[in-house]
Amino acid sequence: MTAINRQQICEGVHFSSVPDSRFKTGRITAAFLLPLTGETAAANAILPYLLCRSCREYPDFTALNRKLSELYGAALYADVHKVGEVQMLCLSAVGIDDRYALDNQSVSRELTSLLCSVLFDPALENGVFRSEDIKQEKRQLIERIDAEYNDKRSYAKMRCEELMCQEEAFGVSVYGKREQVEQLTAQEIVDAWRRALRCARIELIMLGNSDPKQAKEVFSQAFSRIEREQPAKCSTEVVRSADEVHEYNDSMDVAQAKLVIGFRAGTASPDEDVMATRLMTALYGGTPHSKLFLNVREKMSLCYYCSSQYDRYKGIIMVGSGVEQQNIEKARKEILHQLEEVQNGNFDDNDLESAKMSVANSFRSVADYLGGLEYWYLCQTLEGAMCTPEQSAENITKVTRQQVIDAAKKVTLDTVYTLTGQEEEQA
Repeated sequence: MTAINRQQICEGVHFSSVPDSRFKTGRITAAFLLPLTGETAAANAILPYLLCRSCREYPDFTALNRKLSELYGAALYADVHKVGEVQMLCLSAVGIDDRYALDNQSVSRELTSLLCSVLFDPALENGVFRSEDIKQEKRQLIERIDAEYNDKRSYAKMRCEELMCQEEAFGVSVYGKREQVEQLTAQEIVDAWRRALRCARIELIMLGNSDPKQAKEVFSQAFSRIEREQPAKCSTEVVRSADEVHEYNDSMDVAQAKLVIGFRAGTASPDEDVMATRLMTALYGGTPHSKLFLNVREKMSLCYYCSSQYDRYKGIIMVGSGVEQQNIEKARKEILHQLEEVQNGNFDDNDLESAKMSVANSFRSVADYLGGLEYWYLCQTLEGAMCTPEQSAENITKVTRQQVIDAAKKVTLDTVYTLTGQEEEQA
């Protein structure tokens, strides 16, 4: 697979192409990168879902769907991601590769034009988005927020991050708060749309085997009509170490308690030792061969699940576990003990090789589908240096035992969060 080819087409707007002949479809995405803030998160989050409903040329769902059907059953997708302290708003058009179209039709060019219509010329009424569209997308965004709340495993991790980073932008939900979504006005949303077009850092990316020249030309023409300002600075505050340990508890009607422990990793992109921290996290709790899985879960049976995740943009490691309430303290002690084991080098070469193989395979699997490949490269644009999944898989195999130990020694405990069941009321 060829590496990404990235070019600037105007102030703060880059067009990238990733040629790949393995797929029969192509994917074209416009990603708006904005600072994540509590004031703007909800209005920004609803935007991509509203935009992909219609446009002035195809003013309702039926007309837009008819056009997509004419393009061999193409589809539009919207998504919102949190990458460090950056809110990424994505609109994607997916359709068959040009080589499979009849009569030399350029499906990619037509999809790019349609994507531009959706982005720049939405179906507005009296200068704002239509009230019925807003009502429906508010409802669906609230359902996404509620789904996170109802999945207690995800909720516990999110709540720990929120508490651990309450003085940092990372503590803000990517969708905003439920009440903020409910109170959004049509004017606030259209202002967010105009602000995104004017001030967001914009990454346009095309994946597949179609010629990117036509797509780039369509995007260049569309953006030439927009008055752009200096793009918003998209950066993430990294706290290198924790000065003290914070403990929090929430009580809910849950059958299984949750224990989430947050660490400051001491390392974040684009630091050189990010790969070592990635491998260390996998060795510690990121695979079925890890310290946490084999000891805390299997050997000691203290948890129903126990695993670690490293956010390389924010520089934090989260360990999540599901436990019986009476085992919380035992599980906590053992989770911290297993980190000490890694810090002291108490792991063998087989443990290290298993972790390397697991991480390398996870990198390679990114390239198995267009959506994963797209997200990989969109995130890479925030890191300053482009690296293919294959190169990352190769780099992980070069990490030494001592580098893993050194990475583990940088980790400091920051937050311990427990979600426990409510005590039955005394009769």
